[in-house]
Amino acid sequence: MATIARRRPEIVVGLVATPPDYPAQVVARLAAELADRLAERVDAEVLWTVREGWGDVAPRRDGGVEALIDDLGRRCADARWDVAICLTDLPLYSERVPLVAHVSARRRVAAVSLPALGLCQLRAVRAAVPDLVSRLLTDASDDRVSPAGWAPAELTSRVAAVRRVVGEETAELSCLASPLTGRIRLVSGMVRANRPGRALLGLSKLLVGAFGSAAFALASNTIWKMGDALGGLRLTVIMLVGLTALVTWLIVAHDLWERPDEQTPAEVARLFNLGTVITLTLATTVSYLVLFTGTVLAAGLLIDTSVLRQALQRPVGLIDYLTLAWIISSLATVGGAIGSGLEDEDTVRAAAYGYHPEPGGWRDEKDA
Repeated sequence: MATIARRRPEIVVGLVATPPDYPAQVVARLAAELADRLAERVDAEVLWTVREGWGDVAPRRDGGVEALIDDLGRRCADARWDVAICLTDLPLYSERVPLVAHVSARRRVAAVSLPALGLCQLRAVRAAVPDLVSRLLTDASDDRVSPAGWAPAELTSRVAAVRRVVGEETAELSCLASPLTGRIRLVSGMVRANRPGRALLGLSKLLVGAFGSAAFALASNTIWKMGDALGGLRLTVIMLVGLTALVTWLIVAHDLWERPDEQTPAEVARLFNLGTVITLTLATTVSYLVLFTGTVLAAGLLIDTSVLRQALQRPVGLIDYLTLAWIISSLATVGGAIGSGLEDEDTVRAAAYGYHPEPGGWRDEKDA
C-alpha cells in the first residue's frame, strides 16, 4: 500500500515596503529568495509563501515605530497573513538611539529600518528577516514550526548594526544600534537609500548649463591670467564657495528643506535635511568632477600651448591646463545653478529625503 504523503503546513509571510520607493526595490529582491531562506534557516517542512505589498506613500512620522507597527498589524490581519515584516526607509529611534528593528509578537509583525542597517542593507535584511520570522512564530506559539533555537540577543552576532536587544520579557523586542556608530551608520544608510546617483542623473540640465558657461570662459584670456595669478588656497576656496552656493540654491529654489511640524518631529526633520544635504553634495561633487574633466579635455584641444604661453608670458605645462580647468569649473557652477532652475520639479525634489513620488509600474497585491 502506498504511503500517503503528509501535507506540508503553509505559512504566509507578508513583506511590506513603506514608502513604496526605495524599500519596494529591496522587498522585490528579498521576496524572490525569502522562501528558500526560510526553508533553510527556519523549517524545511513548511511550505513558505511570500506576499509583497506596500504601505503609505507618505507614512506617518509622528508616531515612530508604533505607528508603523499598528498599521502593519491591521494590514496583516486584513490580508490574513501569518506574519508580516515591514521594510521602511524612515529613521526610527528608541531610548534616544537608532532603532534597527522592532518585533511585536502580539500583532505578529516586525518593522526594519533600512537606513539603520548602514550601506550593506540587502545583505543585512537577508540575515535578519528569517530570524525575525522565526522569533515571531515562536513567540506566538505557532506549532507549525520548531521553536527558535537561539536567543534574541544573538541577533547582535548576525547583524552588525544591532548592538543590543531589549524587551524579551514582554515579547516586544527592540533591536537597538550603538549610540555613536549607530548614528553614523544611520546617516550613511539614509544617503544610500536616497540614491545619490538618481540625484546626479536628475541634474542633467545643471551639467549642460555648466558646460555652456565653461565654453565661454575658455575663450577669455582674462580667465587664463586670473587662474595663473590665484594660488591653490584661493582656488580651493572659490571651488568650495561655488559648490556650497549651488547646493544652497538647489535647496532654496526647489523647497527641499524639511521643517518640523505636527507630523515631523524636529529630530526627524534634522535627519531628513542632513540626508538631503549630503545627497546633493555628493551629486554636485561628481558633477563638478565631470565638468572639470571635460574642461581639461576641451582646453587641451582648443588652446594651443603657444597661445597659452603668450598669454601668461612664461613656459606652460600640464599644471597650467589643470589650473585653468579648475577656475573655469568653479566659476561655471554658477551657470549650472541657472540651468538647475530649468529642471523638472519632481526630478529635483527626488533628492529631498522626505519626498516620495507616487510609484508607477509596481502594483500592490491587494490592488491586483
